[in-house]
Amino acid sequence: MLSFDLGTLEAHAVQVDAVLTDGDPVWESEDPRAVDGVTVHGRLSSAGSGRFYFSGHLEGQVMTECRRCLAPSSAHVAEEISLVYAEADDAEVDDDPDVYHLDPRARELDLRPALREQWLLAVPAFVECRPDCAGLCPVCGTDLNAGPCSCRPATDPRWDALRSPRGQRS
Repeated sequence: MLSFDLGTLEAHAVQVDAVLTDGDPVWESEDPRAVDGVTVHGRLSSAGSGRFYFSGHLEGQVMTECRRCLAPSSAHVAEEISLVYAEADDAEVDDDPDVYHLDPRARELDLRPALREQWLLAVPAFVECRPDCAGLCPVCGTDLNAGPCSCRPATDPRWDALRSPRGQRS
């Protein structure tokens, strides 16, 4: 469960142990999603009148493609997170981009949108299938992990002067 009654939270803190599933409606169509959902552990508590604080950890496995050869690849994502929620009319935090705003009439605090945002920030932008991935041939597109292709390496003639030994011109 990732939604909590604000009245209960003001009375006492709650332990959060939940999974944000990959089928949850909080996700947008192009979001990199966790294979088995994002596991969330932490503590949500009151931090004063109309303010709440979550401190915890999110973790999951993301499937994406290798940045070099485009093969399916996965990456483990784990991140310590801290979230601050405050009522939208709180003048002290109105301009703070790190504070999630609550509607003053809200009866529940939903962690899902903030967890989605934290997940998106934690997912690596580039993943490699393996450290020695050779990638694709820039000329023919052959996967060089399977073996070399018959293409000549692409060269830019503007660099020819730097390839010849110093003092010699062709």
